[in-house]
Amino acid sequence: MEKPAICGGTPACSTPVQYGKQYIDDADIQAVTNVLKSDFLTCGPQIPALEKKFREVTGAKYAVAVSNGTAALHIACIAAGIGPGDEVITTPVTFAASANCVSYCGGKPVFADINPETYNIDPLAVEACITPGTKAVLPVHFTGQAVAYDEIAAICKKHGLILIQDAAHAVGTHYKGKPIGSLADMTCFSCHPVKTVTSGEGGVVTTNDEELYKKLLLARSHGITRDQSQMLNPIDDPWYYEMISLGYNYRLTDMQAALLSSQLDKLPAFSKRRKDIVDRYNEAFQDVDGVIIQKEIPESDTTRHLYILQLDPDVLTCSRRQFFDAMHAENILCQVHYIPVYHLPYYQRLGYPVGLCPKAERLYERILSIPLYYSLTDEQVDGVILAVKKICAYYHK
Repeated sequence: MEKPAICGGTPACSTPVQYGKQYIDDADIQAVTNVLKSDFLTCGPQIPALEKKFREVTGAKYAVAVSNGTAALHIACIAAGIGPGDEVITTPVTFAASANCVSYCGGKPVFADINPETYNIDPLAVEACITPGTKAVLPVHFTGQAVAYDEIAAICKKHGLILIQDAAHAVGTHYKGKPIGSLADMTCFSCHPVKTVTSGEGGVVTTNDEELYKKLLLARSHGITRDQSQMLNPIDDPWYYEMISLGYNYRLTDMQAALLSSQLDKLPAFSKRRKDIVDRYNEAFQDVDGVIIQKEIPESDTTRHLYILQLDPDVLTCSRRQFFDAMHAENILCQVHYIPVYHLPYYQRLGYPVGLCPKAERLYERILSIPLYYSLTDEQVDGVILAVKKICAYYHK
């Protein structure tokens, strides 16, 4: 006999449903197998092939594949010249890497508050945070929705700041018809398994600036170059190279690159399915008393990575934890994205005060991420919708 759910009755989903999940098909497996049978497992031909495909997808002139999304952010900060004393403005509603990459370089993350309807960083809050020490702005396309790019780009131009976009959630998203990845000085992507496309672990930085591209390549591979035009003492020997700056080993393997290339072939299908699920959720929840859905700006044609419900404490008698547990009892495994970065103990020790971004903190107390991924079935989507409605009715004041 099935165990009754918290709200009573049979669980909305017969088996557990994760909040996010990769989709791997036979073409992906064959792509990786082909590399395993080849001569190169790393530093081989799959890397430039992937970078070419990523340029085509994003419309960027240059793409640099790296070992993960955090590495992408780190080398972007290196290429931007972030160093001790430099301030970089970002959002607190993000994974820690969006701020950590600044700290790695000795810079100071500065947190600007969000728009409480879109959950993205507020351009007015960005401008209010600018000081003589500000060097860059690092907005995050949270959940996959494009930030207010025109406003933020105008602020950066006005103040002479570098614009680095964290697009870890936003592969496949367009802003005013242009792909994310083709707009900012640098754009950083993640290819973690719960993202729209995956290489297991992996990341990519795109740019249209040749000088930034050269710096990104150096930062990815130990600061080593074989380009004689960059060498201090060029020697015309085929084995000769120089280390001209301090870099890192952030290379992606050929197996991962082959997997990601194969995944990119499915991006249109992945994007469509995610949009279809988001449309179903939006339609189902727009009139549900107790939950608030994220507002979408008209400029963003979004491939959503996360679907977030905001719980309304004025309507519900339960805490978020009670709602979370009730969803779990319905076999729906939710998540929370994210704890505000400056609430984390490391940043608390650096002196960031709680209350710094009140709109972000208020949002954090209320949000819950529900399942969204390509292989989520219509039956499972129905189950998620049923569970949310059942719990809202059960805990309604």
